[in-house]
Amino acid sequence: MEQLSGADRLRRLLGGPHTAWLVERMRRRLELGKPLSGAVTLVSASAEQRRAVELLLGRRPNSGASLNVSLDELDRTLRASGAAPDGLAVAVEQLAGPVRDRSAEAASVAAAWDSAFRELDTAVADRPDLADWRSWLDTTGVVRRLVADPAAARPVLDAVARVVRRLPSTGVPLGRLAAEACGDAHALDEGRPVATLALSAARALAGRSVGSSVAGSSLAGASPPAGRRAAWAAVGVHLDELSSTVLCLGIPGNVRSPVGRMLAATQDAGEPCVLTLRQLRRHDGPILTSGRVVRLCENPVVVAAAAEELGASCPPLVCVNGRPSAAVWRLLDLLTSDGAGFAYHGDFDWGGVAIAIAVYERFGFAPWRYDAADYETAMGSAPLTGIPVSTPWDPSLRTSMVRRGARIEEELVLDDLLRDLAT
Repeated sequence: MEQLSGADRLRRLLGGPHTAWLVERMRRRLELGKPLSGAVTLVSASAEQRRAVELLLGRRPNSGASLNVSLDELDRTLRASGAAPDGLAVAVEQLAGPVRDRSAEAASVAAAWDSAFRELDTAVADRPDLADWRSWLDTTGVVRRLVADPAAARPVLDAVARVVRRLPSTGVPLGRLAAEACGDAHALDEGRPVATLALSAARALAGRSVGSSVAGSSLAGASPPAGRRAAWAAVGVHLDELSSTVLCLGIPGNVRSPVGRMLAATQDAGEPCVLTLRQLRRHDGPILTSGRVVRLCENPVVVAAAAEELGASCPPLVCVNGRPSAAVWRLLDLLTSDGAGFAYHGDFDWGGVAIAIAVYERFGFAPWRYDAADYETAMGSAPLTGIPVSTPWDPSLRTSMVRRGARIEEELVLDDLLRDLAT
């Protein structure tokens, strides 16, 4: 009688079509780094599959529709028969070829992605205003949808990091930002991966919904131009000189310039005035008739209410409207050069504080009902969320906000602000 080798016995016992499912199950376990122990189950096994297991184990399998195989018993049986003296793992490789180490592969890919994100992570490490955005990149997998390979993603993410480091800006054209940060004047054009990710960061900095910037990206067609312009303008980047605007009321304009005449006319009429970056950049000379305190607010509702209640008697008031746009910065620069000082009020939340910090660091201001005492007396109970940041004009304000944990929007103290403007 012909003597079969161990390899031949292994192929006869475990290498047939009716045990292929069993070999595949064991191969998958090995690829995932799991031990070949316990049992595997085949639901609705055929008669041929049940017969193959009977021959393999030397006994009938349990009755029922499902077929259960103990891997520990299978290992002992194959070792004892000489078909697999080195155990199941070696037997699987002999039958199915080398087994991939999927755990090691996954770890290698994860390390490659960590390396691709390294520069961006460094750029946002000390930016609490971008912490949620960075988490959003991971939870949505948007980067991998835009650039599937970590090697290709690294230069994209490095460019995004360089853009993020320059945001918010105090007024820069989009093409110039792209050229200086990315080395390509078109890197931030609509539909480019760098543009999609950088725009989502701009929206996060401006306190807007991040997801909409990707929903309208190259993943799903072109984004609405107005929304894209507004998002960039909110962080001081302009696509053109007309899309960046600033809302103001009661500024006594110097009538020797076109912008001054516009301001003077709207002041006389008691109406708000909207100025474009183009107009402000072309303005030359004084904009005010005299230096004075200009009050700053965060939300347009304050300007609207002041126009309605006070009209032409409203003192100078400028709305920063969230993160100041290039037009806002330009107007504040002009007012400062004319000797104006600022009194600031905004929302009592961490986003509002971040906006105030940007203004304070550039110009300084006197708080306008925007210190710890005013926060403690303001009515409001909405929960305060986000990461606490400093309040350099009144360090105790941060302490009060952390302790009380309430978010108070300007609308809730509007009557107090109007009384101040009236006097």
